[in-house]
Amino acid sequence: MKRLMRSALAGCAAVLLAIAPTISFGQAADYPTKPVRIIVPFAPGGSTDQLARLVAERLSQAWNKQFVVENRAGAGGNIGAGVVATAEPDGHTLVMGSIGTHATNSLIYPKMPYDTVNDFAPITQVANVPLILVVHPSLEAKTVAELVAILKAKPGQLNYASGGNGASQHLAGELFKHLTGTDVQHVPYKGSAASLPDLLAGRMAFMFADLPLVLPYIKDGRLRALAIAGRNRISQLPDIPTVAEAGVTGYEASAWYSLFAPAKTPTSIVDRLQTAIAKEFKNPEVQRRLDAMGVEAVASTPSELRKFQASEIARWAEVVKAAKIHID
Repeated sequence: MKRLMRSALAGCAAVLLAIAPTISFGQAADYPTKPVRIIVPFAPGGSTDQLARLVAERLSQAWNKQFVVENRAGAGGNIGAGVVATAEPDGHTLVMGSIGTHATNSLIYPKMPYDTVNDFAPITQVANVPLILVVHPSLEAKTVAELVAILKAKPGQLNYASGGNGASQHLAGELFKHLTGTDVQHVPYKGSAASLPDLLAGRMAFMFADLPLVLPYIKDGRLRALAIAGRNRISQLPDIPTVAEAGVTGYEASAWYSLFAPAKTPTSIVDRLQTAIAKEFKNPEVQRRLDAMGVEAVASTPSELRKFQASEIARWAEVVKAAKIHID
């Protein structure tokens, strides 16, 4: 009898192993079976929103299925990301995450509505976006050194804008304050695009802004670019130095955007999404549009994104501690 039961169990196991690839393939082949929501955890108009809409547009065309963008702003992106963390893990609800939602919010918020790592399945890092230190032309600063001098002469009297608490622009601003020893008031908005009216009106002294958001205003003179926040200069503004080159030793900050699904989403669906996005981002028309925005396409694998996410959490943990960045 025992021998018979062992034989039966072995046979069942063999059958399961045999059909497993078919089940996995079936999940991907049938996907999506309904409209796919890409949650943008910030207001419309910013880089997160623009990249999510580009991904939605290209996948909708490639698969003849509906991919729609839904903006769910608030709490530095935690509200929108939290929606995806608790969604059904079937690939029909995704989030365009950022350094805030998927790296640093967990370091600066006392209580999070989700686990930054364990509640999500990484799909792909979509892009890197340069941050640019811009000031309103009414501020008499044409260099980083001149800006620092003005800030030190008026401690606590000037403001800088960001796309929200914990957003890349916020972290870049706090790192700048820390390394320059300046005192500036942080004003968070519900997405970087929401800060534009006050920035263009001169109510904000400066901002570390995503390049796609402010490049048109730099070109028409309504904003003045002082420095690139990243490690290297950029082709769109070749004469603008990096913040480090401008005298703030050790300064480096950038923005990145990545697509995540809820944890336990089938690997077959995750891989199908990553493969499709990587293919679309090689399309010459997509590359042209990204270049015009000043965006560096990445389209990494899920495992590469997971490693990158871990490295960003570790790197910014040191900055957050040193600069004493926190949300009360």
